[in-house]
Amino acid sequence: MSLAVKMITWVGGLALLMATFVDTIAVVGRNIGLPLTGSIEVMQALIVLSAGLGLVIATLEGAHARVRLVVDRLEPDARSLADRVSNLLTMLFLLAMLAGSVWIAIDLWDAHEQSEWLEIPWAAMRMVANACLLICTLILGLRVIRGERG
Repeated sequence: MSLAVKMITWVGGLALLMATFVDTIAVVGRNIGLPLTGSIEVMQALIVLSAGLGLVIATLEGAHARVRLVVDRLEPDARSLADRVSNLLTMLFLLAMLAGSVWIAIDLWDAHEQSEWLEIPWAAMRMVANACLLICTLILGLRVIRGERG
């Protein structure tokens, strides 16, 4: 695992830990009569970051779920083709998600949406999600071009 992947893993992991901590404090607070206002908003932002980075790590490491039962039994040339097609289809799926997400971001850019209590801008969370989808799409595009196994 490279240093960059380790750093991304730590950032995503810390975001997930912070989300867990915030939610734990919120649950305890609700039960003792001291609710933590805005905890759901903070959780949403942290989960977007953690999930997006998790997607990037899985793409970098080639750790997405794949059924290799048939592909591993193919001849090397056919296996290479199947892997390339698999990477291409995954890339096209992520590209479609990115296109839809960018479309929504552009459509709502002037709305200046933000969360109710803490006023966290939704545009910032959309940019994080879009950046992660773009990175994954580029990684898979390189794999398709190079013919690498994902």
